[in-house]
Amino acid sequence: VTVCGDVHGQYYDLLNIWELNGVPSEDNPYLFNGDFVDRGSFSVEVILILFAWKLAFPRHLNLARGNHETRNMNKLYGFEGEVTKKYDEDLYQLFCEAFCLLPLCHVINKQVFVVHGGLFSKDDVSLDAIRRVNRDCEPPDEGLMTEMLWSDPQPGRGRIPSKRGVGVAFGQDVTENFLETNKLKMVIRSHEMKEEGYEIEHSGKLVTVFSAPNYCDQMGNKGAFIRLDGKTMTPKYTSFNAVPHPNVRAMQYANPMLGQLFGMS
Repeated sequence: VTVCGDVHGQYYDLLNIWELNGVPSEDNPYLFNGDFVDRGSFSVEVILILFAWKLAFPRHLNLARGNHETRNMNKLYGFEGEVTKKYDEDLYQLFCEAFCLLPLCHVINKQVFVVHGGLFSKDDVSLDAIRRVNRDCEPPDEGLMTEMLWSDPQPGRGRIPSKRGVGVAFGQDVTENFLETNKLKMVIRSHEMKEEGYEIEHSGKLVTVFSAPNYCDQMGNKGAFIRLDGKTMTPKYTSFNAVPHPNVRAMQYANPMLGQLFGMS
């Protein structure tokens, strides 16, 4: 199975992943780990083609919710504006309903835990506890759902408040405790840009994968995807560069308030 991280509306880079690694099929399954939309200005095209592949191969194309598959983020970072500009408000509301039904995490071969953001503010969270989370809603201010969507790893031990103001920053001991509690080997998460498109942390127990190269047309980073092969789930990492796209700037559809909120021009 191939695991991809944030795409963020970079449609032409998504097509390039399939050019490099093959399109989804029964023999070539994919898991896209959230943040399909916002920021990039081809978010409608990204989500529609992912949903189309989901219909074609429902068991071999899996989609997880990211923190940007939410109304609050979509209002600021462009997806709402893009959908209403290209189509209408009714379609936007249907996308919001669909996003609320996306899984919050996946477990591959009973070995690899895949989640958009990260782990939890308390120890001993079980997979059964995660299964009991009601995901058919917008994320609350705190709790397991919000932490899965927003948390990040950190190099120290234990937990510290997240710089994002939501979720937690968790250390290697937290990762190891979660894996041991649930008899798992590894965490794959996304949610943060990495220069090579991926970064191995926590002594190999946790990997970040980010699949939007030259993020927002200005960061110069590579994108990456991870192939997990065989019963051992041994990861193979592939980095790739951005490809050209039509001359529509990133954040084209973002809320004009965003610049005032964050002091951006």
